[in-house]
Amino acid sequence: MSTEPLRFDNRFLRELPGDEEDGPRVREVRGAAWSSVLPTPVANPTLLAYSPTLAAQLGLGQDLLDSADFPRVFGGNALYAGMQPWAANYGGHQFGHWAGQLGDGRAISLGELLAPDGARWELQLKGAGRTPYSRGADGRAVLRSSIREFLCSEAMYHLGVPTTRALSLVATGEAVVRDMFYDGHPEPEPGAVVCRVAPSFLRFGSFELPASRGDVDLLRKLVDFCIARDFPALADAGADRYSAWFAQVCERTAVLVAHWMRVGFVHGVMNTDNLSILGLTIDYGPYGWVDDYDPDWTPNTTDAQGRRYRFGTQPQVAYWNLTRLAQALSPLFDDVAPLHAGLARFQAVHAQREREDIAAKFGLAACRDDDVAMMAAWLQILQDGEMDMTLAFRGLMRFDPQAPDPAVLEDAFYSMERRSEVLPAVQAWLQQYAARLRSDALDAAARQQRMAAANPLYVLRNWLAQEAIEQAEQGDLSGVHALQEVLRHPYDRQPGREHYAGKRPEWARDKAGCSMLSCSS
Repeated sequence: MSTEPLRFDNRFLRELPGDEEDGPRVREVRGAAWSSVLPTPVANPTLLAYSPTLAAQLGLGQDLLDSADFPRVFGGNALYAGMQPWAANYGGHQFGHWAGQLGDGRAISLGELLAPDGARWELQLKGAGRTPYSRGADGRAVLRSSIREFLCSEAMYHLGVPTTRALSLVATGEAVVRDMFYDGHPEPEPGAVVCRVAPSFLRFGSFELPASRGDVDLLRKLVDFCIARDFPALADAGADRYSAWFAQVCERTAVLVAHWMRVGFVHGVMNTDNLSILGLTIDYGPYGWVDDYDPDWTPNTTDAQGRRYRFGTQPQVAYWNLTRLAQALSPLFDDVAPLHAGLARFQAVHAQREREDIAAKFGLAACRDDDVAMMAAWLQILQDGEMDMTLAFRGLMRFDPQAPDPAVLEDAFYSMERRSEVLPAVQAWLQQYAARLRSDALDAAARQQRMAAANPLYVLRNWLAQEAIEQAEQGDLSGVHALQEVLRHPYDRQPGREHYAGKRPEWARDKAGCSMLSCSS
C-alpha cells in the first residue's frame, strides 16, 4: 500500500527493549516496554467522522482521507508502509491500590508519524482487538464510548486544555457485548475504533511497573528515552536532568488539573495509569462536566461510594499520583530532595494557576487574597443554589457593576425553590463583586474579553453526547457532526445553536449515560 507522503519513525520500538514473543496471547511481560501485536481485522470498517483540523496538522491530505484504504487502516484491517503496531507495557495504582501489570489491553499503537512541521505524533487505535495485556477482555470498544472519546478529545483541544487528540471514528460492522453497569445484564452493542493521537502515550504507570519489579535498568532506559524524545530541551541538563524532568512533569500536571477545574471537567478515573507523563488529558472513559455545581460529584459509577475521583478532589489526587511516581523514580536519585522539590513545584504552580483562573473567570486584572475568598463564597452559593457552573460564570459576563441585578443569573438555576433560598446571599455577593469590579483596573470591554476567554459557553455535557450517541446508534451521524462543529468554538456565542448551550434538561438528571457512566466500553 503506497503512502509516500507519510513518514514514520518508531523510536519507541527502536530504542526501548521489546517483548520476545509476538502476538496477543495474554501473558506477564518482563524486561520490556512493549509487545508487538497486530490489530484484529473487523467485518466492515466504515468511516463515521474525522477531525479536519488534526488531519491537516498531521499532513493527511483529502485524497487520503477520502480513500477506501483510510477506514481499513484506522479500523484495524490494513497498515500503511512504516507502521509497526505494538501495545505498551505499564502498571498502575487503581482507586488507590497497586494493580500490577496493566498495559494497553485494547489500544494498539500503529507508529510514530512525522508531520510536515517535524512534530512527532503517535497514532493509536482504541478498540482494535486483543493484546498481551487484555487479561480476560476482548480488546474491543463500543460505539457509545468511542463517540464520547472522539468528541471530547477534540472539544478539550479547542477549549485550550492539554489533551490527546482524536483523528477518526470508524464503525467495525460488528457487535460487542457489554454489561454497561456491571449489573448482570450484558447486551450486544455496535463496535467502533477511535484513532487517538499524542506526542507520547507514556504515563505514570509506565515507570511504576519496572520500579515495582526492581528493574532499575529498564526504569532508567524509560526515563532517558522520555527525556530525549519528549523533553528534548532537558537532554543537555547533565546530572540534573532527572530532577528537572520530574519538576516539569509536576508542573505540567498542575497546569492540566487547573484547566480541568476552570472548565468544570471531571476525569472520573484518575488512576496512575491514566495520567500522562506529558500533562495531557488521557484515557477518556467515564468523564463528565459539572452541571449544577457540586464538588462531590463523580460521573463514574465505580466511584459512586468512595467518590475518590470527584470533581473537587482532582488536585489532591493528582498530587497523590505524583507522589507514587516519585516513589517509583527514587532508585534513580541519590537524594530524595529533588523529588520533594518537584512535588512542591506542583503545589506552587497549581496555586498560582488557580489564582490566575480566578482573575480570568471574574474578569479582574489580577487576583488579590480577598478574591480567593470571594471565589470560595461564590462557589458555595452555586452549590447551595443548585446553579449551573458554566451558565453562572457566563451570566457574570453580563453583570453591570453600576446596576447590580441578579437577573443575569436566572438561566443558571435548576430549582426555583433553591433560587428563593439563596437569593439574599446572591444579592449580597453581587454587591461585593460590583464593588470589586469598580475598583479594578480593567474597563468593561477588557473585563468581558478576559472572561469570555476563560469561561466556555459550550462544553460536552453528558446529555448532549448521549443525544448524539442515540442518533448514531440508529445510523444518523448528524448529531455527532453538529457537536463537532459547535465544540470547535466553545467560547463564542453561536446564534441558532442555543440548544447546545442549555442547562441539563430534567429528563437527563438520572438517565443512563447522562448522570453517571461506568468504565465499561
